[in-house]
Formats: sequence, C-alpha cells, structure tokens
Amino acid sequence: MTDNRKALVLFSGGQDSTTCLAWALDRFAAVETLAFDYGQRHRVELDCRTTVRARIAAQFPAWAGRLGADHLLDLSLLGQISDTALTSERAIELQANGLPNTFVPGRNLLFLTFAATLAYRRGASVLVGGMCETDFSGYPDCRDNTMKALQVALSLGLDAPMTLETPLMFIDKAATWRLAEQLGGEALVKLVVEDTHTCYLGERGQLHAWGHGCGHCPACELRAKGFAAYRAGA
Repeated sequence: MTDNRKALVLFSGGQDSTTCLAWALDRFAAVETLAFDYGQRHRVELDCRTTVRARIAAQFPAWAGRLGADHLLDLSLLGQISDTALTSERAIELQANGLPNTFVPGRNLLFLTFAATLAYRRGASVLVGGMCETDFSGYPDCRDNTMKALQVALSLGLDAPMTLETPLMFIDKAATWRLAEQLGGEALVKLVVEDTHTCYLGERGQLHAWGHGCGHCPACELRAKGFAAYRAGA
C-alpha cells in the first residue's frame, strides 16, 4: 500500500542515493529530492543527478507522477572548513584516528539538519538517506545510532515528527544492487551502472561493468566488489 506521506530523499546522484530514490518512489505518494554543493572533489555527481531523475521519470511511469521538485543547497562553507580528500586534491589514506581522510566531519549532521528544515517547509515528514554501516568506510555519521539520535533531535527541535529512513543501513553493496533489481528490474540496474556517479575522484572516463569510476578509490572498490558478488548470486 502507498504511504500518503511526502518524503524528501537526500539524492547525490550516486548508486546508493539512486537506489534510495527508487525505494522512496515505490512507497510514498510524493517524493522530492535534495542535494548539496559543498565543494566536493567529485562534483560531477551533481551533473549526474539531473540525468538520473530524467531517466527514472521516462522509464518508470508509475514513479514519474510521484517525483516532485528537486532542490540544490549551497553548503560551500563545509568545504571551506574541511581538510579532507573529498574536498581537496590529496591522496586518500588512513588517518591516525583510524578514519580515512575522506571523512568530512559534520557532513551528514549538517545535511540532515538542512534537509529537515526544507522538509518542514515543503510539508514532508520523511527523510530518506543512503547511510550504511555494513559496507562503509567507518564514518561515524553513517551509523544507525547516529541516525536514531538525529531523528529524535530533529523531531524535538521542529516540534513535528520527522522520520529518518535508511533502507541500506544493514545491507552490503551486493544487496544494494539486488534491491535496485527488485525495485526496477534490469532497467534500473542498467541506469545505475550507466548514469550514477560514486567515484571519489570524480572520474567519468571509462565505463566498467559496474559503472564509471577510477576503479581504485574506496568507493569504486566497494561498488565493483558488490557488483561482482551480485552478478555471481552471492
């Protein structure tokens, strides 16, 4: 049954957020999308978003009527105060604290706060994000406990129920590929491969079996490994 609430999907244009967008369109009566320009090194993802949205609307008529407005917020200040491999030209490596230097402190905390503010104004009560603590780089702001705490804080701070949905939280990348197939068949899998962007380095040159990317950054390695396991039926 369709959930009559309006959902706002944090939609970067990558594999995970595209799968989450399909998941939301399959469930909620109205869905809007939101992205952030924070000076990310892989800013090409923002260009991919419009293509992905257009292809979803064209190829999945049942979802097209539910897909509403798109929003892009300027959070360049986050990039200005960050010193990470996602916001500057530097090698990706592990830091002394055990976290990779692709971790942007406060990113998801800010994203969800701004998303909740926009959702409140747009009449949406559900936020959908691709955070995951299964196949991930150890980012503390991707963990389920962080999401649960934010859900409480945002709902209290707005004095309105705000539900945070994270459909990928406890599944690996192979299962994420399978979820895309379950939601939209091979057509959605093909769309994810050809049109989404996940590579941290912003590489769009070569199209691999699993999609565009440099093939060696952590994001590409996770995506490629997950795709291989998915195709192998693992």
